[in-house]
Amino acid sequence: MTSIEKRPRRIQGLDAEQRRARRREQILHAAFELIAANGYPNTSIEQICQTALVGNKAFYELFDSKEACYLALLQQVSERLQADVAAALARAQGDRDAVVVETLSAFAHALVDDPRVAIVTFGEASAISATVEQQRRTNRRWAAEFLETLWRDYGFVPATGSRVDLHALAVATIGGLFDTVSDWLHHTTRGTSGDIDTLIRDLTAFTQIVHLGLGAAARTPDSSH
Repeated sequence: MTSIEKRPRRIQGLDAEQRRARRREQILHAAFELIAANGYPNTSIEQICQTALVGNKAFYELFDSKEACYLALLQQVSERLQADVAAALARAQGDRDAVVVETLSAFAHALVDDPRVAIVTFGEASAISATVEQQRRTNRRWAAEFLETLWRDYGFVPATGSRVDLHALAVATIGGLFDTVSDWLHHTTRGTSGDIDTLIRDLTAFTQIVHLGLGAAARTPDSSH
């Protein structure tokens, strides 16, 4: 008698790994909604599970803690933001200033079209734990490296290099861009105009000033030689 191969059990057309992935997505979506609305400290694992329509056991099969869940959420949201900005740069056309504006526009829209994204990404990330802060810094470093690449590829710095520490300047610039978005969201929440064109204008003006400084540094002889 030939043995019958046992097939993996499928529920609603999904195998075990697919069901696990679906539960993970449900949990992350619920965490996103609750943390954006109530803040990280005021969101419990029980609330996340109730909103996601999963049991606590299912939560702990995927995440060790609320912090681990938040780290996964922060990474997911950040990866989507990174993909949006990278795609904008890839399709950008025109001179380098037009490329910068289109990329900054994508950055702004990715963060503020749904204000919950900015709240979860950097509004809630501060002071949770050293591990969360490390992830936040990792995301900022990615953004800084992206900016450095843009500067080099589009000739904002000379091919032979620059007298300034480009990485340090890129980190500072990214911090300024995020703070500009944060300030815009704060004032919008308080009832002032939320016109995204104003935000893009401010981001562009800030970046243009940085680029003027880069150009001046490239033209100034290095006095250390």
